[in-house]
Amino acid sequence: MGKQPAIATTFTRAVSRRIGASLADVDAELARRYPGDPGTRQPVHTVYVPADAASAGTVRAWGDRALAALDEHAPDAASFAAVLGLPDALAAPVYARVRAKLEREPVEDLRIDFEDGYGVRPDAEEDAAAARAARLLAGGPGGATAAPYRGIRIKCMEAAVRDRGIRTLDVFLTGLMEAGGPPDGLVLTLPKVTYPAQVTAMVRLVEEFEEAHGLPAGRLGFEIQIETTQSVLGADGRATVARLIGAGEGRVTALHYGTFDYSAACGVAAAHQSPDHPVADHAKAVMQAAAAGTGVRLSDGSTNVLPVGTTEQVHRAWRLHHALVRRSLARAYYQGWDMHPGHLPSRYAAVYAFYREGLEQAAERLAAYTARTPGAVLDEPATARALSGYLLRGLDCGAVDLQEVTGRTGLGRAALDRLAGRPGAAEGDRGGAAPDGRQ
Repeated sequence: MGKQPAIATTFTRAVSRRIGASLADVDAELARRYPGDPGTRQPVHTVYVPADAASAGTVRAWGDRALAALDEHAPDAASFAAVLGLPDALAAPVYARVRAKLEREPVEDLRIDFEDGYGVRPDAEEDAAAARAARLLAGGPGGATAAPYRGIRIKCMEAAVRDRGIRTLDVFLTGLMEAGGPPDGLVLTLPKVTYPAQVTAMVRLVEEFEEAHGLPAGRLGFEIQIETTQSVLGADGRATVARLIGAGEGRVTALHYGTFDYSAACGVAAAHQSPDHPVADHAKAVMQAAAAGTGVRLSDGSTNVLPVGTTEQVHRAWRLHHALVRRSLARAYYQGWDMHPGHLPSRYAAVYAFYREGLEQAAERLAAYTARTPGAVLDEPATARALSGYLLRGLDCGAVDLQEVTGRTGLGRAALDRLAGRPGAAEGDRGGAAPDGRQ
């Protein structure tokens, strides 16, 4: 072969160095603000239980009540599939996995509520409830609550309830320290945020607690509930969500949409307050754009139509809930709220069907991408990340098994982690994600 001709250029290395120096601050800002996915399991739902109703048996009771609802209103795979419109091929595997999930881990994320679900109580009563919540939620995921993720929702930072919310947070966290320290999977939820300064105030509180107890800086993070119009669009006309995340100084772990407060604030009539209303879609689209790349997770809201009453009423509520969960999943909202044990069957059915019905196609495309095999779809690295992330979410929640994924892709857990851009991918095939104590 002949000698390759020299490639002519104009820019000197000094030009590249000057450009690099001029963008150094931008590079640092991008790395700080947009670290990417944290690479940990995200629960598929959050169950809210009023503080006065929570007990060591809450999670098991929810699972038992959900199983009883299946036994009464859909006792086999065919009847359950008929209610929800599941295809025949998915009926048996989805039903079996739903029942197994309800027996093994019915609740993935438990939030003991000291806000709307609890209301205003005498201080002594709320103090006692906060101390009891700490005892209930202390320890590992195999403890009394048996939920991988768990925590409390305090009252908001508005003047009327601020002191009470701060005290409840203090009593709860101090109780955890007395029980051995914050457990892995701890989640704190700050509701009804309107201004970034309220998020900053929460940061200062957890900072002070960490310092007082010798905890590592950054050990305590928190979720923000987006349920006021000001949290989406500020009084100055500027979008607010990104500013709330920034005010969290790296401690914000998730944004949760509050269906009913936000809808009411927008003037939506009670009969039309739902996660699929246009005002909800607008708020959640803003949340999605603000959180993209930051590592902050997203959660949709809930339906208040409960699966109770006659079989016909339960089936109607299941169909509604199933459709709302499916809609959220398709819009990349992989978590939502559940308000009643009867919501668990329709939640897990929607989640499991979503991941199982796409398993073959996602695995085939990912296998073709990694093997560089030409096919009908030309996937890019960003799509490969999405395909890997899809399969990993299915693994995390129990919709699919590692053997099913590996058999179709030739990829183990570590390889999937690497393709998805998840940190810690070199640790080996984990075969499932455990709570990580991201907070």
